[in-house]
Amino acid sequence: MTSAKARAALKKYFGYADFRPLQLSIIEHVYDGQDGIVLMPTGGGKSMCFQIPAVTMTGTAVVVSPLISLMKDQVDGLNAVGIRAAYLNSSQRGTESHGVEQAYENGELHLLYVSPEKLLSPGFFTFLRRRRVCLFAIDEAHCISAWGHDFRPEYTQLRQLKTAFPKVPVLALTATADRLTRRDMAAQLGIPDAQQFIASFNRPNLSLEVRPGQKRREQIVRFIRERPNQAGIVYCLSRKQTEQLAEKLREAGYNAEAYHAGLSADRRAEVQGDFINDKTLIVCATIAFGMGIDKSNVRWVIHYTMPKNLENYYQEIGRAGRDGAKADTLLFYSYNDYTTLKDMISGGGNTEIQLAKLERMKEYAESLACRRRILLNYFSEDHGDNCGNCDVCANPPERFDGTVLAQKALSAVARLQQSVGIGMAIDVLRGSSRQDIRKQGYDQVKTYGAGRDLSTYDWNQYFNQLISLGYLYVAHEDYNKLRLAPAARRVLFENEKVELVKFQTIRDRKKQEDANTAKRASAPRSRGSLFEALREVRRGLAREAAIPPYLIFSDKTLEEMAAAAPANPRALARVNGVGEVKLARFGDHFLQAIRDFAGDDAAPAASAAQTGDRKARRARDRERHGDTPSHLVTYAAHQQGSDVREIARERGIKTATVFAHLVQACREGNDLAIADLLPGATIDWIDEARRAAPADAGRKDLLAYIAEHHQEGVVTYYHLDLVDAYRSLHPLSNAS
Repeated sequence: MTSAKARAALKKYFGYADFRPLQLSIIEHVYDGQDGIVLMPTGGGKSMCFQIPAVTMTGTAVVVSPLISLMKDQVDGLNAVGIRAAYLNSSQRGTESHGVEQAYENGELHLLYVSPEKLLSPGFFTFLRRRRVCLFAIDEAHCISAWGHDFRPEYTQLRQLKTAFPKVPVLALTATADRLTRRDMAAQLGIPDAQQFIASFNRPNLSLEVRPGQKRREQIVRFIRERPNQAGIVYCLSRKQTEQLAEKLREAGYNAEAYHAGLSADRRAEVQGDFINDKTLIVCATIAFGMGIDKSNVRWVIHYTMPKNLENYYQEIGRAGRDGAKADTLLFYSYNDYTTLKDMISGGGNTEIQLAKLERMKEYAESLACRRRILLNYFSEDHGDNCGNCDVCANPPERFDGTVLAQKALSAVARLQQSVGIGMAIDVLRGSSRQDIRKQGYDQVKTYGAGRDLSTYDWNQYFNQLISLGYLYVAHEDYNKLRLAPAARRVLFENEKVELVKFQTIRDRKKQEDANTAKRASAPRSRGSLFEALREVRRGLAREAAIPPYLIFSDKTLEEMAAAAPANPRALARVNGVGEVKLARFGDHFLQAIRDFAGDDAAPAASAAQTGDRKARRARDRERHGDTPSHLVTYAAHQQGSDVREIARERGIKTATVFAHLVQACREGNDLAIADLLPGATIDWIDEARRAAPADAGRKDLLAYIAEHHQEGVVTYYHLDLVDAYRSLHPLSNAS
C-alpha cells in the first residue's frame, strides 16, 4: 500500500490535499500491519487515521467505541461522503442489526462500528471471522486504564482482541492521556511494544480564559450576547445548575436547553439532536453531554464550575472549534468549587491520584503563566513560548528574571535524586533541621540551605510555576515525587533564562483585566454576509438530507469558500473540505449562492442587462457622492459595517476595485479594521512569508510560499496588498 493511494482517498472522500502532521505516518504504520497508540487532541484528526486505511485496504475495519450517539454521527458523516459504514450496538432492533450483519458478511462495509459490549458478546468473534478484518481501532482508549480520567472496567477485556486476532493490527486512539495512562493502555491491550504517535496538543484557534466565579450567570449572558447566532456548550457540575442556567438564558431571550443524566433517554436524544441540527444553539449540560458529539461548528465552551482534572478540561474545551476556525473557551473558578470537588473525590476510588490531578487543575486556574504552555507541558509537550491567545498573554503580569531561583530549585531536585516531593525539596532548600532530613543525609547536599532567604509559601509558588512552565513534573504513580523534565537541562546546563511571575491573587489580577476583557469582547467577530448566505444554503440542504448541517460542510470550509468565492466547480473543488461526492451532490447550490450574492461580479459572463444595471448603479453612486474621492466613499461604507461584496454591489464596481480603494485609504493613514477583511490567520501567514522570503521576492513568490506552508487557507493579491499597506503604518516589532 502506498502513501499516494492514501492521499488520493483523502482528496476523493474528504476534500483535503494533504494530511495533518502524523496522520500519514500512522496510516503507513497500519499498512505495515503494526500496532500503535495514537494520542491526538480533540479535533486533531484521529478518525482519519483508521478511516483512510479502511477505504484503501482489503477487508473491513472494526471500530470499538463506547459512545453510541457518536457511532451514528460518524456513520452518517461517512455515508455522506460515499464511504460504506454501519454500526452495531444495543440501541438497534433485530431487523436493523440483522441488515448490518448481512452487509458485513457480504463484504459491503468499509467500516463497522461496535460497542465494547457487542464486541465481547458470545459468538461475535466467530461472526467477525466470516470476513477479513483489516484493522481494529479502539476509540477513547484511555477508558481501559485505571490511571485515566474515565475508567470503564468492561474495557479491560479488550485484551482478548490480540489473542483472538494476532495478525490484525490494533490501533488505540485517545484525545487525553498522560504518560502513565499511555503506558498502561498499551499493557492492558496486550500491545506493550506498540509505537506511540503523540501529536501536538496545541489548538491555537482556541482562546483560553479564566475568570473569578462571581455573578456567573450575568457574565454568561453578556458573553453570549457578544457572540450572536453561535453554538456553544456550558458545562455545569450538577443537574440543578444546568436547569437553572438554561431557564435564566431562556429568560434572557436565548434558545437554551438543559442536558443531564436525570432526563429520560428520549428527552436527552431530543436535546442532543436539536443541538446537532442547529435547532438549539446553547446546551447547559453536565459532563454526560458532548462525549458523543462530533459537531464541528461549536464556537464556544464555558465551564460554569471547574472540572476535576486537566484531561477532562482539555477534552471538553476541545469540543469547540473542531473545524479549525476561531473559538472561545471560558472557565469560572472559585475556591469553593475546588473544595466541593475535593470532597466528591475523597469518597471515590483512586483517591490519591484524583486529588493530585485536581490540584493541577486548581494550579492551572490560579496560574499567571501562559495557559496554553501549562496545558501543553502537562501532556508532556515541551513548549517554551507564550501563545498570545489566552487571558494571561493578553494582560501579562509583572515578571522578573527568576533564573537563579529556578536553578536552585532544579538543582535541589537533581541532587536529591528526584526522590522527594515538593515539601521535602523546599525544606532542604530552606535548611530545615528536621530529624528525617539529617537521617537521610539531605543536609549534606550542596543546595541545603541555598534558599533560606525565601519563605515556604514563596517556594511553593515558585515550584508550582516551574511545573506549569514544564521544567518539572510530579510522578503521581511514585508518591508524587518531583522529576526533572527535559527542559530542566536547558536551565541547568545551557543557561536558558527563566521568567517567573511576581505574586498576585487571581481576584486582583482579574480586576485589572475587566476593562480590557470588556473592550475585546465588545467587538464581535464578523465573518461577512456571504458566509451567512452560505450557511443558510447549508441549513436548507441539511434539512432536505436529514443530516446535521456541519456534515454538509464545516464552518471552516464555508469561511474559505466565502473568502475565495469560487466561480466554477473546478475552483470550488480546490476549497479544503470539498471532496468528490460533496462537490457532485451540493456544489451547484453553493456556486449559485455565491453568484447570487456577488451579482454580475462573480458570474462567469455578465449579460447585457446586468452590465447595464451595473452602469446605472455606478451613475447613481457618482450623483450621490459628487466630488468625494471614490476610494474614501468605499472606505466610509466599510467603516459603517458593509463588507467588500456589499460595497461592490451597491456602488456598481468590481470587488477588486473595492480592495484597491481600501488599500489606498489605508496608505493615506486611515484606520482600518484589517482583520475583518481577511480570512483566518492571513496576516500571520503574510508576515511569516515576508520574514522568510528574500528581500527581492515578488508577490507571486510570497503567495507561493503561503500556499506551500498554509494549505488550509486561500490568500490573494488583494490580501497581500492590504497587509502591506497596513504594515507600512503598523510595522512588526523586532521581537516578532
